[in-house]
Amino acid sequence: MRGPAIELVALEPAAYLAGDDVIDVDHPAVRALAAEHRATARDDEAYARSVFEYTRDEIRHSYDVQDSRVSLTASQTLQQGVGLCYAKAHLLTALLRAEGIPAGLCYQILTDDGKVFDLHGLIAVHLRGDWHRQDPRGNKPGVNAEFRLDDEQLAWPVRVELGEQDLPQVHVHPSANVVTALRGTTDILALANGGLPSEP
Repeated sequence: MRGPAIELVALEPAAYLAGDDVIDVDHPAVRALAAEHRATARDDEAYARSVFEYTRDEIRHSYDVQDSRVSLTASQTLQQGVGLCYAKAHLLTALLRAEGIPAGLCYQILTDDGKVFDLHGLIAVHLRGDWHRQDPRGNKPGVNAEFRLDDEQLAWPVRVELGEQDLPQVHVHPSANVVTALRGTTDILALANGGLPSEP
């Protein structure tokens, strides 16, 4: 578990409801999955938790399962069942927006060695009158992210001593650097081995 969340910087919640060509909210597959989860959810919080856990657990992380297919949009990620953290964040954002829950994209700058830095993608959801970061990356030994609206529990605690950063902005649209990187590769594993963006 992490300490207190950083102070997020966001626009008005209504700005985080529309789709775009990556967060393709109106794709039939996205809408169908959203409706399926909404049908069993008693309220917005239950729905948000349900689609978070689906995205975290049912959409595999490309690197964890060594799947080289490229997914970028929410619908591609859903249909392929696999994606990097960015793609999973795009899907979760679309599922939340599809049911009228404001959601945006957040980023961290992380490192394994203190020398090479990569951008990590996650989301923020607006519930209980405030923004709450959630990380649908996918759990594994050493990673235990949970849906929390109190003390956030993300995949990666930021180690400031190594130069890692929590970036406070909640973005309406995906990072242009992320979109360019994903559109520019045919092998997501090759991209993950040295080609990920280092800033939004």
